[in-house]
Amino acid sequence: MSLSDHNEEGKNPLRPDDLVIDVLGRCLLPSPVARHLGESGVQFVGAADKVLLDNSLSNLRAVAADLAAQPAFELAGPRDKIYFDPRTVRCGIVTCGGLAPGLNNVVRGIVLELAAGYGVRHIFGFRYGYEGMIARYGHLPMNLTPESVAHIHHEGGTVLGTSRGSQDPAELVDNLEANGIGILFVIGGDGSMNGAMRVCTEIKQRGLRIGVIGVPKTIDNDVPFIDRSFGFVTAYSAAVDVIRSARIEAIAARDGIGLVKVMGRHSGFLACHSALASTEADLVLIPEAPVALEGESGVFAYIERVLARKGHAVIVAAEGAAQELMADQMLAESHDKSGNAKLKDVGVFLRDRIVAHYRACNREATVKYIDPSYAIRSIPACPSDSVYCWNMARNAVHAAMAGNTAMLIGRWHGRFVHVPMALAVRQSRKVDTDGDLWMSVIEATGQPRAFA
Repeated sequence: MSLSDHNEEGKNPLRPDDLVIDVLGRCLLPSPVARHLGESGVQFVGAADKVLLDNSLSNLRAVAADLAAQPAFELAGPRDKIYFDPRTVRCGIVTCGGLAPGLNNVVRGIVLELAAGYGVRHIFGFRYGYEGMIARYGHLPMNLTPESVAHIHHEGGTVLGTSRGSQDPAELVDNLEANGIGILFVIGGDGSMNGAMRVCTEIKQRGLRIGVIGVPKTIDNDVPFIDRSFGFVTAYSAAVDVIRSARIEAIAARDGIGLVKVMGRHSGFLACHSALASTEADLVLIPEAPVALEGESGVFAYIERVLARKGHAVIVAAEGAAQELMADQMLAESHDKSGNAKLKDVGVFLRDRIVAHYRACNREATVKYIDPSYAIRSIPACPSDSVYCWNMARNAVHAAMAGNTAMLIGRWHGRFVHVPMALAVRQSRKVDTDGDLWMSVIEATGQPRAFA
């Protein structure tokens, strides 16, 4: 992952101050983690333990004389002193936005680490996203215990429910105060984290001591400063089975074309990884790479070459691909409840245009279009994601109990770190069309580097 993914091609390099984490106050209480897990089994993380933003050898040589002044993330993990008293602190958990594999795993992990690691006894789950944090909607919080969450990770979705749309931060904080919540864990995507930041601002204006910790969730895998979002491996693994089905459908017809649309509004990571993992795709379309259908260097001409060579073709398209070709299409609503611009359906568009193209050529082509989006995002986490969710959850708890706030858990250079929310939502991570991931797709599929 290159640094240019996160600082607009290096035009606005990050400074050390950009990576500083807000804290509620001094940590004075001894951590109970050692007592629960055994003194010899705990390696506490010190304030000076950091992960450099740029750890390349060339950078280290250049800044060796002033290494301490380089931008670096706080290393995640348990601290020997904590801010909140586990005996009295009340914690809340909320899941927001769309579903993703692993939501229940993260909820379970937070509850187990709070209860078993720290001895926290008061843990509540807010129902149906931020809506459930406002009393007038009538959604009573759930009392969460190790027993109540013991087996929820075997199911997809979220036991807490979820919703889209913003809520008044003043009302949200009113409810936190009324319930005596000291720590709020927000599990959600960029819209949810923007909402969490507004909550943090309201908390600060009132002079309250409430911590807000984010666990980033996005199947699109587009959150910066995290090498992969939880549920991503599960999602592209499930997409592999769908792509395989599309290939079988395509082979069964003369000049058969299998078309699969996967999630990825503005980033094509899921399309790229599912295509590479399946080894079946002949063409991958992503939002970052412009698309042209007509002409000698267009998509139609490339599909024709694939059909001539193999007799069938398989296309994987991210939902945000080729939006520039559908500018004339009107939608009833331009934005969803979360404020995201609604996208035109690239799957239906490509299906119809391919069929029309071959009809104009007096040639029959069979297009089988599959959209597995909801099936993929609602399944339980795979074992790899299950482990990943546990580590995200436990590090979120360690950060929260130490009094950190307005931050989320990321992973940088293979280490879990603390990332300021303001930095994480500044921009989305995108596939670098000059980078190794896109080049690997080009080499695997044989498609042109670009169709524009």
